[in-house]
Amino acid sequence: MNINIFGSTGTIGTKTLDVIDNHFPNLKINLLCAKSNSKLLIKQIIKYKPKYAFLNDIDNLSKKERHFQKTKFLNLNELLNYLNTSKSTLSILAISGYKSLYFLDSIINNTDNLGIASKEAIVSAGHIFKKKKYFQKTNIFPLDSEHFSLFEFFNKSKINQSINKIILTASGGPFYKYKFKSLENIKFSEAIRHPKWKMGYKNSIDSATLVNKCLELIEAHYLFDIPFNKLSILIHPEALVHSVVECKNYVNHFNFFKNDMAIPILNFLINSKLKYNNNTNYFVKDYKTLNFEDIKNDVFPIYNYFQSIDKKKPENLIKFNIGNEFAVNLFKNKKIKYTDIYKIIKKVTSLNLYSSAKTIKDIIEYHEEIENKLQDFPIHNL
Repeated sequence: MNINIFGSTGTIGTKTLDVIDNHFPNLKINLLCAKSNSKLLIKQIIKYKPKYAFLNDIDNLSKKERHFQKTKFLNLNELLNYLNTSKSTLSILAISGYKSLYFLDSIINNTDNLGIASKEAIVSAGHIFKKKKYFQKTNIFPLDSEHFSLFEFFNKSKINQSINKIILTASGGPFYKYKFKSLENIKFSEAIRHPKWKMGYKNSIDSATLVNKCLELIEAHYLFDIPFNKLSILIHPEALVHSVVECKNYVNHFNFFKNDMAIPILNFLINSKLKYNNNTNYFVKDYKTLNFEDIKNDVFPIYNYFQSIDKKKPENLIKFNIGNEFAVNLFKNKKIKYTDIYKIIKKVTSLNLYSSAKTIKDIIEYHEEIENKLQDFPIHNL
């Protein structure tokens, strides 16, 4: 059995390879895809000897660097052709940002079991998952800890029809004890210092602002067909309870496990009926208390704004997501202040740009239209 990993040099991709090393020594790496981290990708190719590799910035590699006896570098057309004309047992989609949409249809058609961690793909295209019968074409397994916990709960429980509400927990990131207005001069290096999780800079910033949890509410809505009025968030600094399911009899089910992305990835591979080495203990024994707090608007104003958006229109959710990507990159490049991220998200979400968003192509074109609009965005008048 073999696996394709889209985003092999990112946090989820490298964690997946670690899990394979530790638990699935017989699982073969078939395809490794990366955006720009050529040095790490080459190290991965040397170690795992995949049949295929793809690097978005391949022009930056010399001919010598592209030459491997057992690995063939594919260009974009060759990669899409390969995916559309072959079948794989396992795939991991962990490409950050909406660019993962370029591969989504081909990956869905190519693989039997898909572990998905590209939240922007679900946020932007989740409304067409049912329409395009994605859930029938492949076994979709969410890898975000919150959605993995719900996936496991619904798979093992027969009480789906008696649910009162579902709560996703948020660690609160590094600033949950501070008033939002006091964070104006926060540096990028401070904002990415997550207290519980090791993540890429984008997810770390989104955790600090709480945008990641707003996006995860959208994911939960699409993945599990849960109405938004049954979804909410609580701050949970210990990051051990990943979701809470409250039934109509007011019994609460806590989905509790160690804050380690190895657990969702490990379970994805186990659920795919792979034999594995059970040689790691993920038992949590060093916690003393579990704390839960309501979201305070003067700490996380983005949540209140997110609740006010008309979420029946997919384009509003897409604009919310794009506005955040745009703002995070501006903050990373020191062009705006941390507190401006919130302001830009509001302005971009309010842009009067319509899209039918009925196909992946529509959604990609809508993203590109908004990105072009944002080239002249007045960031100096925030």
